[in-house]
Amino acid sequence: MADAPTPGISYVIPVLNEVGYIEAAIGSVLHQDYPGPLELILALGPSTDGTTELVERLARDEPRIRIVENPDADIPIGLNLAIKASTMPIIVRVDAHSALPTDYASTAIATLQRTGAANVGGVMLAKGKNAFQSAVARAYNSRFGLGGASYHGGAEEGESESAYLGVFRREAVEKAGYFDETIRRGEDWELNLRIRTGGGLVWFDPALKVSYWPRENWPKLVRQFFATGVWRGELVRRYRGRNPWRFFAPPVLVLSVVASILVGILQLTGVLTGWPSAIASIVFLGPILYVLLVIAVSLLTDAVEPWWHRLLFLIVLPTMHLAWGAGFIVGLLRGASGINDTSRTEI
Repeated sequence: MADAPTPGISYVIPVLNEVGYIEAAIGSVLHQDYPGPLELILALGPSTDGTTELVERLARDEPRIRIVENPDADIPIGLNLAIKASTMPIIVRVDAHSALPTDYASTAIATLQRTGAANVGGVMLAKGKNAFQSAVARAYNSRFGLGGASYHGGAEEGESESAYLGVFRREAVEKAGYFDETIRRGEDWELNLRIRTGGGLVWFDPALKVSYWPRENWPKLVRQFFATGVWRGELVRRYRGRNPWRFFAPPVLVLSVVASILVGILQLTGVLTGWPSAIASIVFLGPILYVLLVIAVSLLTDAVEPWWHRLLFLIVLPTMHLAWGAGFIVGLLRGASGINDTSRTEI
């Protein structure tokens, strides 16, 4: 039972082309200080970078690891496969790009039982292995970077809209109907919405801090954030009126930039002149204020960084916002059919 002194835990990880990260994620699961029983279920997609061979070797050496095949490679499908193959009353979602602190499970179980929550999550503590990834990590950890969700910047402990990764009571996941397999991104937010709609409590505990390594180059970052934005637009189509206002800031920025470019072209070509031109120039205000804000955020840090790290941050932050915002507009207008996150499958 989930409220037993040390309930068993099933850790589930969807895996695809993660040869540089998955061993650390698995190691962080197997080295938890939690005294209860555990099993680790890997939902393995058709990897091409050596991940399959690596996890198969690890599974041969560790009986607590089991592999289920996920030929479609979709994250929600893989999560459902792993959950349905698991047996314990507590389900802990782990990302292949993450690493849990040793006391993660013991702290999460204590919080789950103390609050009676259906799901508990903590802080995504992004980190970098190279200069570009470090700049992306800084953006992840900034409230300005990803819109102020509690699990990115940290907040007071309490009831939450969603949870990073999640430590779930099995009955809560089963009651909600598992992850929606028609959603390719944002599946965690959507599941937590159904859990809350069904009367379950989703809880944020800042004592839970999970290391996470974001995408390590610019093309992957663009593809990831564009796909994420598309699927957020799809979720807004499906759940009108139930989405936080912050989701609309990046698309407004994109529209402001596009409008500024069009007005600038019309002014330079002499099509737009006189007082109409002066009034239309108001559209420049949004991009100008945004650039000033990005520069200010880049300079406001206690860390001693080389100048090129700050320069990368000035590139990374607008990339994330504009790619996400452009994707959101596409998803809102046409839906997300056929859009996948190719940042896990391409170089």
